[in-house]
Amino acid sequence: MLLTRIALVAALVAVGSVASAAEHWVYFGVYTGKGEKDSKGIYRAKFDDATGKLSEPTLAAEMGSPSFVAVSANKKFLYAVGEGGGKEGGAVVAFALDAKTGTLTKLNEDKSGGGGPCHIAVSPKGDAVAIANYGGGSTCVFAVGADGKLGKRIGFVQHKMGTKAPHGHCCAFDASGTTVFTVDLGLDKVKAFKIDKEKGLVEDESRDVATPAGSGPRHIALAADGKFAYVCGELDSTVNVIDNGKVVQSLSTLPAPTKGNSTAECIMSPDEKFVYVSNRGHNSVAVFKVGEDRKLTVAGHIAGDIKTPRNFNIDPSGKWMLIASQAGEKVGVWELDAKTGKGKETDNTVKVSKCVCVKFVPVAK
Repeated sequence: MLLTRIALVAALVAVGSVASAAEHWVYFGVYTGKGEKDSKGIYRAKFDDATGKLSEPTLAAEMGSPSFVAVSANKKFLYAVGEGGGKEGGAVVAFALDAKTGTLTKLNEDKSGGGGPCHIAVSPKGDAVAIANYGGGSTCVFAVGADGKLGKRIGFVQHKMGTKAPHGHCCAFDASGTTVFTVDLGLDKVKAFKIDKEKGLVEDESRDVATPAGSGPRHIALAADGKFAYVCGELDSTVNVIDNGKVVQSLSTLPAPTKGNSTAECIMSPDEKFVYVSNRGHNSVAVFKVGEDRKLTVAGHIAGDIKTPRNFNIDPSGKWMLIASQAGEKVGVWELDAKTGKGKETDNTVKVSKCVCVKFVPVAK
């Protein structure tokens, strides 16, 4: 089953999240532009876990609209997708990452095979990357060499047309790295694919998970036990609890109906006591407390100077949340309350134009 097979991956992520270094590099994915004040690629800042201080970002690598980035488990490589592209898709770029200096060095580049790549995931062993193509409604997987470079395209699958057009929005690997799951907003499904050495990427529809009709699933957060997951519905402003392949609870992410709202990111706190979902329109991050049965109760909202929070992340210490305001041209820091899950806005903020992705990497000594 979907959640059982990704149990080990979720567990490793949870363990890695609890361990904390004194400082972390923070890499920001953005939408770029040609204006003087527009972003030009992937940016890097340094974050102090003890104080919540975030340094001024500097350009780490020039690239067109790197809207999502992913880091390998060994922290030696970073991969990015450049949202856009024609029939051959947008850019998929591999970088070597120096955790001592934070430097990114481009290794190589390929195409995603479908238009609008918006998400990339790295396999547990670091031997493959999976890309969700939003505009093209497809999934693409590349082999990755020991040197971190992109190898041959293992497979490409065009999602089948449903009542609406398919729109792949994020990918995840199972523990073995031989199965890929893609959350498809247009199909209201979490789709499953098997990586076959001879056949490439093969659909496994028996393991697909259906979300409520019209919910438009976007991102998924996996519990360490592998039995539960949490998926935000972009189109109906919900968070959906999945128990062994079925949705067992759906809650609104809003305190009251908000015209034009859509959800974006969905993550769990490192201790898995809370689930967070960002609201674009209401301009908040919804907080949900996880019960012993793994179902959710509404715990409130994190608010403040937030404008279109497409992405946010919690630092590995679990004490701080960095919220990227896409329309606010900045990234701010909120101090989290371990008991309530809510956040208090700090005066730590940095300017980043159209920031839409936040990733942490421990600073190597």
